[in-house]
Amino acid sequence: MARAVDSTAAARDPAESAAAAAAREARREKSAVALSSVFAAVALTALKGVVGVLTGSLGILAEAVHSALDLVAAFTTWVAVRAADRPADRNHPYGHGKIENLSALFETLLLLATVIWIVWESVQRLLNPGTHVEVTWWAFGVMGVSIAVDVSRSRRLDAAARKHRSQALEADALHFRTDIWSSCVVILGLGQVLLARAVPQLSFLEHGDSMAALAVAAIVAMVSLRLGWRSLQALLDASPRGGERETIEREVSALAGVIDAHDIRIRASGGTWFVDMHVTVGGDMTVRRSHDLTEQIEELVRRVLPGSDVTVHVEPADDGGD
Repeated sequence: MARAVDSTAAARDPAESAAAAAAREARREKSAVALSSVFAAVALTALKGVVGVLTGSLGILAEAVHSALDLVAAFTTWVAVRAADRPADRNHPYGHGKIENLSALFETLLLLATVIWIVWESVQRLLNPGTHVEVTWWAFGVMGVSIAVDVSRSRRLDAAARKHRSQALEADALHFRTDIWSSCVVILGLGQVLLARAVPQLSFLEHGDSMAALAVAAIVAMVSLRLGWRSLQALLDASPRGGERETIEREVSALAGVIDAHDIRIRASGGTWFVDMHVTVGGDMTVRRSHDLTEQIEELVRRVLPGSDVTVHVEPADDGGD
């Protein structure tokens, strides 16, 4: 008997060790990609700030402020993914995944602060013209470098977000994708300024830089509202809207031995889904068969929502049929 227990423990230990090693690798990869985004944001903020001051371009200065807040957001993301990956404890039985949702909401507030500043400065320049924008190859060069870095960072963050189902990394990737579009808008604005100076008949394009800054603000505002809404929904335990609940109910109800599935509740915490559900089975089903069935249900649910934490409550039917 002792040998059987030892054998079972020995068989279980390698699986547990492999799972622990996979969790450690996931934490390391998420932390590394978040930290590299911090360094990228530092470099872009400094580069845009210097060139924006030297050229007097509000579009580039707006991008510098945007990148500065991206730096804060990237650092927040790095802290959040490290804290959110801490295992569940007595006071936090569902883990610490909500930290990622709070991080995303904080990033939303930072983005909205950026919008307010950019709009204010743009309107002031449009109402009080006279600020000279010096368009040089440095201005176009820094925006080109910014786009290249943003494309690289957004792709890596997005890949890591999908792999580890991390909302914080997904929010950070969204920040960098927003920078790509806003940088393109700034380049367009600087091009308009050059065209206005080359063709006097198009002098109205002299305001292109300020208009580009307003376009940046519009892009940032749109992303902020979308990100903020998603973060708020996650914090309020909203269920996914992709039809997952209906899929789970339909497929679980179709399993042999299950009479019906009901009272399915789904909530998110960081990158983890928590699924609670009730299933009705035959009243004379054995405990062992019931246990095997719940494990089958858990595997099915995880195919619909990968990595989810599933709790199944089994209820006997009144007729006693298996």
